[in-house]
Amino acid sequence: MHRVEHVMGFPVSLRVDDEGDFAAAADAVFGRLREADARFSPFRADSEVSRLDRGELSVSEVSPDLAEVLALCEEYRVATGGAFDVRLPGRGLDPCAVVKGWSVQRAADLLSAAGARRFVLNAGGDVVAVGGPWRVGVRHPDHADRLCTVLEITDGAVATSARYERGDHIVDGRTGRPATGLLSVTVVARTLTEADSVATAAFAMGAEGAAWAAARPGCEVFVVDAERAVVRTPGLPVAGEPSATA
Repeated sequence: MHRVEHVMGFPVSLRVDDEGDFAAAADAVFGRLREADARFSPFRADSEVSRLDRGELSVSEVSPDLAEVLALCEEYRVATGGAFDVRLPGRGLDPCAVVKGWSVQRAADLLSAAGARRFVLNAGGDVVAVGGPWRVGVRHPDHADRLCTVLEITDGAVATSARYERGDHIVDGRTGRPATGLLSVTVVARTLTEADSVATAAFAMGAEGAAWAAARPGCEVFVVDAERAVVRTPGLPVAGEPSATA
């Protein structure tokens, strides 16, 4: 089964290579992502995040899901010395850097619970892969038609933070300015919640983010810095030609 929908502002593709009928599980996957967008998008006036930001809800009144997301945001703020911050001065609360990976991982967990044993869920280039090996290509930060490397993932997740899709959208919370020093950060981790959050947090840290991400337990990284130098951890699961691009 192969299905593609546009959710949360980007294309999401689901490929299931198992025997059996997983149509209902696929419906649940995309339904979960639409629900997350409705509840946690800072761009929707009626979302829980927007209501909290306007003071219509207190922190003690938010849902357990949003409380979990906010706790993750705070964990990474502290871990990066404030470089990763979802409450930047002059801006509204924006937990999207955590919500994307968290919600996509939860959606993927629905497939596993439904009995799917071999599938890949690709959300705007961030990938959850189960029952591989699956090959995931990492885009070159300067050339859209070239790859830096190709990864082989069996059970895990890959996320990339870079400037090439949305420009200088990641801000260093310590300075309030767009993060500099890195061109792209790709992280391989057990879950997309961790891979996506670590990739964004490392990018926000700038040049020091490469070593910080590489030191995170359970994470393998591929980083291209502003001088086009590459930092790669020894355990990075490198493969051959790709079947998906992160």
